[in-house]
Amino acid sequence: MRVGVIGAGIGGLTVAAGLVADGHDVEVFERRDEAAAVGAGLTLFGNAFGALDSIGLGDRIRAISSDAISHMRAGQRLPSGDWLLAMPPAMVPSIRSLHRAELHRALVEALPRGTLRFGAEVTVTGSGAPTIHAAGGVESFDLVIASDGIRSESRARLGLDRGLRYAGYTAWRGVTSTAVDLNDEAGETWGRGHIFGIVPLPDDRIYWFATESTAPGESRPDERQSVLERFSAWHQPIRAVIEATPSDSVLRHDIYDLKRLPASFVRGRTALLGDAAHGMTPNLGQGAGQAIEDAATLVLALRGRADIDSALRLYGDIRRKRTKAIWSQSRLMGKVAQASNPIGAAFRDALLRATPPSSTRRGTASLQQWTAP
Repeated sequence: MRVGVIGAGIGGLTVAAGLVADGHDVEVFERRDEAAAVGAGLTLFGNAFGALDSIGLGDRIRAISSDAISHMRAGQRLPSGDWLLAMPPAMVPSIRSLHRAELHRALVEALPRGTLRFGAEVTVTGSGAPTIHAAGGVESFDLVIASDGIRSESRARLGLDRGLRYAGYTAWRGVTSTAVDLNDEAGETWGRGHIFGIVPLPDDRIYWFATESTAPGESRPDERQSVLERFSAWHQPIRAVIEATPSDSVLRHDIYDLKRLPASFVRGRTALLGDAAHGMTPNLGQGAGQAIEDAATLVLALRGRADIDSALRLYGDIRRKRTKAIWSQSRLMGKVAQASNPIGAAFRDALLRATPPSSTRRGTASLQQWTAP
């Protein structure tokens, strides 16, 4: 089967690697001129590794990731450092962390040379026919997979776009370049309208993120200074982590999710995958994991069926149901965590204090339960 994949992000590369391993002829079209990934760190839960294992990629990704956070005390605390919800290492969910660029590189290396076509501005056919329109003309495939991100042009051309929603906050991300002692503690610190998160990476690096409830569209030349101004008075090691990050490497992005999910992830022989299908807020740490689940589900659905159309129907039904629930939960978590009103924040904090760690662990169990089709 000949497959065209639009977008060389995590989802697009994962589905391409899985399909190539199954003997399919795959081409990946990427509009950028090189394979470098923009980003900082990310976390993958057990569900993502279950999906990766099912298509033969799990060990490759474990080798470049760290499970250090699973051996630390983690949870949520206040800017003073007092814990709202502390989970001992034995109760921390199965999580591995890694740098986004290293995940991207590992997935590229899983593909045969010549699979990726860079600098390719391509579009899908609005009817969902398995063709891709490029500068050189029209190319035909048996299947087209559109994994071109939350602002997917493919989703719009297929008539499946329902718009984006600004989540109400902006986010900074960074990775330290020098070691910082975390005292075997990680997780998130919640203030009023502000969050700071710490995640250990391989090689003694630390991935951190910070959020602020604010209007979209703001920026400044030195974003690290922006973070210091807002968070340097919070408990240690927050200031030390920020200062250990090169100022020119701090990223800032306003957070958006899909206003509503598409009515279907499939039109004709074209399938949406990853953020193009279900772009969600980062509050549950499931963005990359759900793209990986998409990829594995589609690969396995095609593996077990000679009829492409029935495989696509199965993929669409399974993935829309699962991701709609997680997209909705992530949106709700963002609203709760970013509470700016004093009364709302106080209620949030009281609720966390009253939540047993065992309940939190049970609550994350469904996120980690990926089932092969």
